[in-house]
Amino acid sequence: MAANPPINRRLSERPLYIWIAILTPVIVLAGFGRTYYLKGLFSTPALPSLLVHIHGLVMSLWVILFVTQIALVATHRTAVHRKLGVFGAFLALVVFCVGVLTGLMAAARGDAVDIPPLQFLIIPLGDMVLFAILIGTALYYRRRLDFHKRLMLLAALNLLTPAIARIPLNFIQTGGPLVFFGLTDILIIGCIAFDTIKNRRIHPAFLWGGILLIVCQPLRILIAGTDVWNRIASTLVNLVS
Repeated sequence: MAANPPINRRLSERPLYIWIAILTPVIVLAGFGRTYYLKGLFSTPALPSLLVHIHGLVMSLWVILFVTQIALVATHRTAVHRKLGVFGAFLALVVFCVGVLTGLMAAARGDAVDIPPLQFLIIPLGDMVLFAILIGTALYYRRRLDFHKRLMLLAALNLLTPAIARIPLNFIQTGGPLVFFGLTDILIIGCIAFDTIKNRRIHPAFLWGGILLIVCQPLRILIAGTDVWNRIASTLVNLVS
């Protein structure tokens, strides 16, 4: 009987992860469909380098893995989930390395629109640093399911910001960071609220992880315009150019 409440709680939390597993690929396709997945239908410009192709492939694999892992847990195939997690740890490292290098190369090419490339660089690099922190912490707590799954969820939501920013809706395209970060925050806060209502308390992983993600958004924008950041960014870009 003592095991029933935790089991029932996990069952009640499951819809949150299933919905995020559905929503994640939808957002990614909406954001990158025109310029990557369905670019042949829209005649958008060719991708600037092989690295961008690799970045798209790696990020697609990460989304597929994320959805697969949720499906495995939902169908009680936890042994397969754990084994696949070993590959997931390796893929997360590849996501980080390729993501950082892609951001640096984009800044070197001057790809940012309406924003100085060195200032914009703090956005993708910040995303990768936050991803590494959340994934690293989730792996550390891999035997604490309640921490692990919430941290993995936050890591996935963090990576949705670039896709949200590219969704071809006028209010997103003209709204800038305030809009695309704001929409990401709605997803983060919505997940935390759902989880908190279901469990009648806010979980520490969601509390501190959510604060980390949300606070780092305006912090990056403030830092981006400083001379210190521009010197750091210039040094990093010079390493790859």
